[in-house]
Amino acid sequence: MTDLPSPPLKAAVVFGGSRGIGAAIARRLAHEGYAVALTYASRADKADEVVQSIQADGGMAIALQADSTDAGAIAAAVSDAAARFGRLHVAVVNAGIYEGSPLEQFPLDMLDRMLAINVRGVFLAVQAAASRMADGGSIITIGSNTAARSGVVGSSVYAMSKAAVATLVRELALDLAPRQITINNIQPGPVETDITTGFLDYLIERNPLKRVGRPEEVAALAAFLSSADARYMTGASLTVDGGYSI
Repeated sequence: MTDLPSPPLKAAVVFGGSRGIGAAIARRLAHEGYAVALTYASRADKADEVVQSIQADGGMAIALQADSTDAGAIAAAVSDAAARFGRLHVAVVNAGIYEGSPLEQFPLDMLDRMLAINVRGVFLAVQAAASRMADGGSIITIGSNTAARSGVVGSSVYAMSKAAVATLVRELALDLAPRQITINNIQPGPVETDITTGFLDYLIERNPLKRVGRPEEVAALAAFLSSADARYMTGASLTVDGGYSI
């Protein structure tokens, strides 16, 4: 009996996939059958933990170092992922930072850093991924519900950067449509990660559902947006925050 040929490998890259939401998405995509390349900025140990957990479950994954402010590093990571797994089918842009300060004390270097990572870095990642993506692929950005409403003093620049991502995604949907590549933006509210550690009680009290989200809940939405069931959705920003921003 002749062995049937193996189906083509589906490949995904997750920018900022070493911790929190990004790590959950990397694991979920691996569970869905994707070979996953995940990037990290500095925590190689955390990235290796995610890779090992995926491999322990029978999946394929590699970790690649790439600073979101470095266009060359981003392009190289995408090139390495494509060389290892073939043309990309899914790209998730999760890399981002949060820093806050009231207007009067807001440091210029903080402004520049957030715009460089949260806006410029997102554009660079999308641009690089699209160049190595198969027609009909999916790109997903991880924004924030603060794009619609923050309600927290000192969050102005962070909220601005995430509103920029939502606008970028809406407009890039037109650029990518001829290739049948969809691009959508997930806007999580408070999620239990290392960023929210220390003020979970405050976030829970403000949330109508009286809890914060889990990274796996955001990952579930990312899995849907990368699936065939979401092929008619593009340019959208989807808020998942338990009603926090109502």
